[in-house]
Amino acid sequence: MNVPVVSKLAMTSLASLLLLSGCGSGSTTAADATINTTTFVYTSDTHYGIKKIPFSGMSSAQQVNGAMIAEMNRLQTAAIPMPGDNGVNAGQPLTAVDFVAVTGDAVNRSEGAIYPRKNAPAAEMWPQFQSDYFTVLNLKNRSGAKAPLFMTTGNHDTSNAIGYYKTGSVLDATAYAAIYNLMMPTKSMTNASFIGSAPGSATTAAASYATTTNRIVTSRDLNGVHFVFVGMWPDSVNRPLIDADLAVVPATTPVVLFTHAPPVAEAKLFTNPIAPYTILSANKFENLISDTFAEATPFNTPFSDAAGTIAIADAIEQRALVAWLKTHKNIVAYFHGHDNANEFYTYTGPDNDISLPTFRVDSPMKGNVSVGDPSKLSFQVVSIDATAKLLTVREYLWNTKTWGASKTLSLTPRAL
Repeated sequence: MNVPVVSKLAMTSLASLLLLSGCGSGSTTAADATINTTTFVYTSDTHYGIKKIPFSGMSSAQQVNGAMIAEMNRLQTAAIPMPGDNGVNAGQPLTAVDFVAVTGDAVNRSEGAIYPRKNAPAAEMWPQFQSDYFTVLNLKNRSGAKAPLFMTTGNHDTSNAIGYYKTGSVLDATAYAAIYNLMMPTKSMTNASFIGSAPGSATTAAASYATTTNRIVTSRDLNGVHFVFVGMWPDSVNRPLIDADLAVVPATTPVVLFTHAPPVAEAKLFTNPIAPYTILSANKFENLISDTFAEATPFNTPFSDAAGTIAIADAIEQRALVAWLKTHKNIVAYFHGHDNANEFYTYTGPDNDISLPTFRVDSPMKGNVSVGDPSKLSFQVVSIDATAKLLTVREYLWNTKTWGASKTLSLTPRAL
């Protein structure tokens, strides 16, 4: 098939990209071009629209994210030094932030009023996210301009747009469209254009989501590193788009991939293999990843455990991802959310035949550990030295204002 080359953005200057995205001027000076160190701040799964177990007088997503953002801002204004961990910029103050990354679930899925969730539509929740992350968050890049925000969509943002078996027939693509427009500034999407004229029907929305032109696959080049942003997961629709993007990137250029789901993507996220192949409560599939789930035949209906979780691994789907990753060995780091915990690990695939440095980040609202222990609430600060070909990821425990774990890795192409 003819695949649109979505990486035209990546071939333009960084300054042009940031002007297009409406995230500040992002202009660079001649002196900046000689600087090979890049720093970004990373978080995910902000989940506007829910509440969590109260701590320090906070429970709502606006309160918790607001406190985290205040600490992000303070790191820079107070020139807080990095830890002395021998990584990139060790011991140096956080003086410039080139961008902020959020890998999806900006808003929660509207799925009922069971605590701690709130039955709030994306149209109500997205303006809260936008106010906090586009206005209150005020990190500066090395030229003094506001650091841009780069995003991907997650399963909650997407389920709001295409439907979910717990939410009924009401669709709301507000967050999906806003993230698309932010990251794909030469195109335009509205809630109405995505879900169609009958907002209660998932048919038009499903067709929109299956269209390559409505997928978020885009990239940014900065200081010798190619950053790729992919909505949800690198599935069989997104992979050709990433291939087209990377076709113009030298094989020696480090590529850093941001997406929502981990390489082990969860069976329930794939497309329903049972006729009529739609999103049904009977079999729990969410149709968020375009690949039809192929792991077990024949299928049972429902084939989930007592807790309602699809209890089958996705090894076949992972093998397809691994085969694709092997064609791009300059993808040297994979950043994702979804699992709601901070962890630095190596993805080896179902057959232990790949070695991909992978970084998952905590959620301020749904952290698997931090939800019960607020001292573990964290985001990540990442520094890259393209000349030395090193990348350092540092955990920052924002509720206790202390540095946590750190890891430094090589940016040379992977051997596996």
